[in-house]
Amino acid sequence: MRISYNWLKQFIKTDLPSNEIADILTDLGLEVEGVDTFESLKGGLQGVVVGHVITCEKHPDADKLKITTVDLGDGNAPVQIVCGAPNVAAGQKVPVATIGTKLFDKEGNAFEIKKGKIRGQESHGMICAEDELGLGESHEGILILDASLTPGTPAAQVFNIECDEVLEIGLTPNRADAMSHMGVARDLRAGLLQRGKTSELITPSVSKFKIEKRTLKIDVKVEDSKLAPRYCGVTISGVTVKPSPNWLQNKLKAIGLSPKNNIVDVTNYVLHELGQPLHAFDAAKIEGNKVIIKTLPAGTKFITLDDVERTLHQEDLVICDANGPMCLAGVFGGKTSGVTDETTTIFLESAYFNPVAVRKTAKRHTLSTDASFRFERGIDPTITEYALKRAALLIQEVAGGEITSDIIDVYPKRIEDFSVFIHFQKVNRIIGEEIKPETIKKILASLDIKVNSISDAGLGLIIPSYRVDVTREIDVIEEILRVYGYNNVKIPGKLNATISNSPRTAEYHVQNTIANQLCGLGFNEMMANSLTTPDYIALSQQLEAEQNVMMLNPLSNDLSAMRQSLLFSALEAVAFNNNRRRSDLKLYEFGKTYHNTSEGYLEEKHLTLTLTGNRTAESWIKGQEKSDFFLLKGYVMAILSRLGLDQKAISLPFSNDVYAEGLALAIGKEIIVEFGSIKKNVVKHFDIKQEVVFADFNWGKIQKYVSNKIKYTDIPKYPEVRRDFALLVDEQIQFEQIFNLAKQTEKSLLKQVDLFDVYQGKNLPIGKKSYAVSFILQDDTKTLTDSQIDKIMGKLQSNFESQLGASLR
Repeated sequence: MRISYNWLKQFIKTDLPSNEIADILTDLGLEVEGVDTFESLKGGLQGVVVGHVITCEKHPDADKLKITTVDLGDGNAPVQIVCGAPNVAAGQKVPVATIGTKLFDKEGNAFEIKKGKIRGQESHGMICAEDELGLGESHEGILILDASLTPGTPAAQVFNIECDEVLEIGLTPNRADAMSHMGVARDLRAGLLQRGKTSELITPSVSKFKIEKRTLKIDVKVEDSKLAPRYCGVTISGVTVKPSPNWLQNKLKAIGLSPKNNIVDVTNYVLHELGQPLHAFDAAKIEGNKVIIKTLPAGTKFITLDDVERTLHQEDLVICDANGPMCLAGVFGGKTSGVTDETTTIFLESAYFNPVAVRKTAKRHTLSTDASFRFERGIDPTITEYALKRAALLIQEVAGGEITSDIIDVYPKRIEDFSVFIHFQKVNRIIGEEIKPETIKKILASLDIKVNSISDAGLGLIIPSYRVDVTREIDVIEEILRVYGYNNVKIPGKLNATISNSPRTAEYHVQNTIANQLCGLGFNEMMANSLTTPDYIALSQQLEAEQNVMMLNPLSNDLSAMRQSLLFSALEAVAFNNNRRRSDLKLYEFGKTYHNTSEGYLEEKHLTLTLTGNRTAESWIKGQEKSDFFLLKGYVMAILSRLGLDQKAISLPFSNDVYAEGLALAIGKEIIVEFGSIKKNVVKHFDIKQEVVFADFNWGKIQKYVSNKIKYTDIPKYPEVRRDFALLVDEQIQFEQIFNLAKQTEKSLLKQVDLFDVYQGKNLPIGKKSYAVSFILQDDTKTLTDSQIDKIMGKLQSNFESQLGASLR
């Protein structure tokens, strides 16, 4: 949201620089993200002054040039300026661009005025035409100014060039009260008072509003007061639609709005001034002189201002005349009822519409306007009539006309202020610092929160209805704290902790154990939104569009479906970090997936690991190594080992199409984890240019196999024995086959099988490779004899030869 500093100072008198105002607002929770400069004319005519032409003579070497002497009003001697304009003459007051001034052409390109020579004569500046200053298109001659002007007067003053500073505020959705210059000024007043600077809030006067005639009455009927709790309107006749005056255009341009015409500009001005949306109808186009606020049957067609034919929903609130819809209430106007250049009479609307109804209509029709933005969040229902009078007076000022009807105010049930009681003890406990009751009352008064009752325990308060986000005691405490100042709360010398007695499930303890393990391994936990785009299913044939769980009222298409996989959330996180020059990542997430199946909705919990970039930070002692499949496999097996499932897990054929290569581990026939390297086309979709390896644990299935009972055995008393084989095998043979066959061959004494070297190349037959494998043997009851060991190794060798075609090197 853009706030004009000059406009803000119309509500609150302050001479503080904009950067200090920005700091105060940020401390109050209205975070100022930046301050921009606005000039109604690029460059602001800086360096251009009024000059008095003292002499004007023909140039000796050029028929069309003249040599002038010009008094610039700076106390120095007149300067010589060579000018080619046919209308320059002695005695004139003219605009002069002095040496060093930057002027801008139509494309916004700057050119600097420098001292120079023209046909042998020195020239110290330039006498300007209106197009050279950006004030018009004419270049027939120089611009001649009023003779009464004093030399040296800045041209910016003569032409009313407005220079402003614009504060860009990152407004949070709950602060509906601050969606206007008056709302920001209210907060600023509170902040200044807390700093000991008394400042009153100046609101525009509407005392001059009066009804000149009662010649054009529009009947108003509200059929559903729940959807339109308050509706005001008035007619104005004899208006002239034309461009707005410069002051009004500049105010709108400063906050990023394009002026339309004087009537529409006034409604936009009051919207951003007071936070009250308004709408002007061409009264001549209101059939039957009736305005009816109601819903219409589903399927009713309606063409909006953007020439789009829209199909109405039965819950859409619409402003109608006797013939049909004229406007989507609180959202967007209709094509046929708006103000045009031929409009002479208007019906001006100011209303309070139900926030939920407006939001649903805006989302249904994918419309987001300044009006709907405010109505959705809740505006001030007490200023509906006041804003109408303010706009009517401004329209009379810029477009003429007369008020030709009484103000119609349909307000059957008043929206009441909120009542809240706050306890002094709770205020101090939550804030962490004792704040005197008088200070609390002063802060509340600065926020227009009235004290209704006082006791030793606390205060009974009346909260103004426009503060829709302050309805509970904790909300009031937050208001007190933000005005008191977060930075003013002292850091205590001791740390208080509360021991929670909330029940912890067995699943929680298991998850916490694995989370601690992963943190110890250097992983960072991530938490991603469960809402995502349904378009991601196109990246995998195993995800089905029919299983998407769709939102009824999505915030956007990118957040319209519940995720079917945690992979794409992880890739979004990788892309986000890569774009900020963080390429070495180890992430884990406990999250859920959602599916719409034939048997109903299915929710599953998963644990995912994501690795990309280098394994460790850069070091002089060790070269960089990339995270890869084998590193990920080590982490997967470490988790399964911690859960006591590593000996139970077996590998199954792998067919997940998002992986370039991978592995699936199962217990029985249930896959508990899939992991591998993600395909290049999938990571490319997220603009990731490095390999990403990913593991997906089905946490729900894993819980079935995890036992909370701890089993242990004594440390073996008898030594273990190691034997090695150098096996020559076919290229397609995997170590996993050797591992599984070894375990099947000797189940009791074979404790460990490891691969410690792989060789392919010179001195080996074509299509062969060498695996160096170690075998650890141990008997828990006695020392193994050589004959036992030889017998086991013989069995292993025989099975490797017969079943895998291996031979010893």
